[in-house]
Amino acid sequence: MSLPARLDRLLARAEEVRHILSTAPGAEIGALSKELSELEPLVEKFAEYRAAEKARDEAEAMMADPEMRDLAEAEWLEQKQRVPALEREIRVMLLPRDAADERSAILEVRPAAGGDEAGLFAAELFRAYQRYAESRGWRFEVLDYDESDLGGIKGASAEIAGRGVFARLKYESGVHRVQRVPATETQGRIHTSTVTVAVLPEAEEVDVQINDGELRIDTYRASGAGGQHVNKTDSAVRITHLPTGIVVAMQEEKSQHKNRAKAMKVLRARLYDAQRSAVDSARAADRRSQVGTGDRSERIRTYNFPQGRVTDHRIGLTLHKIDRVMLGEFDDIFDVLIAEDQAARLAAEAA
Repeated sequence: MSLPARLDRLLARAEEVRHILSTAPGAEIGALSKELSELEPLVEKFAEYRAAEKARDEAEAMMADPEMRDLAEAEWLEQKQRVPALEREIRVMLLPRDAADERSAILEVRPAAGGDEAGLFAAELFRAYQRYAESRGWRFEVLDYDESDLGGIKGASAEIAGRGVFARLKYESGVHRVQRVPATETQGRIHTSTVTVAVLPEAEEVDVQINDGELRIDTYRASGAGGQHVNKTDSAVRITHLPTGIVVAMQEEKSQHKNRAKAMKVLRARLYDAQRSAVDSARAADRRSQVGTGDRSERIRTYNFPQGRVTDHRIGLTLHKIDRVMLGEFDDIFDVLIAEDQAARLAAEAA
């Protein structure tokens, strides 16, 4: 179906939904309002596109008048460039959307290779994501923070709540490599360490059915570096999902009930992510052409401190501003990742 035909159909549907809303029973208003809110940005963008086309054509006609030619030519050139740009924006808006894009997310950061240095960088990267979330007005709630003796982490997780969190952060899943001289290095040698990041769309109870009989729940006393989080009751919780073998441990809270609730939230997100990967064959087929594969074994980025650079290997982007990135300024990376992903999907759709 051609672009104008698709747009005409969507505009007609938007008008139909507006009409139905005026007489719809209360039970249907929520779903219809949501559908209309998703259609309205497209309707507005299409109106911009049509207005730009009209302005371009009018300016072209005015160029025949010698007295208006210079002014009309400037307007014609501007609108000539604007029309295809708006058309591309519309085509991007029409791309199939990941149903999880608007959801909040669960972030998990863990050291991989590199011992203490990996744990230290994992803690720094976790804080960078926290700063980024705060800069966008998202709520960042630490679910678990297992600190090591030197101030690094053995692992940390957080719930990042807000609209469109997963759409923005989903490209971060993978292996992050750091190259620098560790604080513990006495001879000034550069070490290479790695950290794994997982970003999972937050799941609702309706998304994943978990039977209590499929869970093994163990409780134990919390522990931490320097005596932190240590208490005299069995408040820490470990939940094992027997059918999949997924294990989630939580000890951040002093309450066993709160730790269990947090552990279930993470377990639900992991199971939902596994379902999405297994069931969505189209997503799996597109992985090679998309920058955001979600493959946690893939090395996606290098942070080279001696050279002050950050390189994203999927898109060949290098920024010489590692200090700003570690302060949570990720948008220069995320914007290119999203644009590259959109370009790949547009090309696949056109093929």
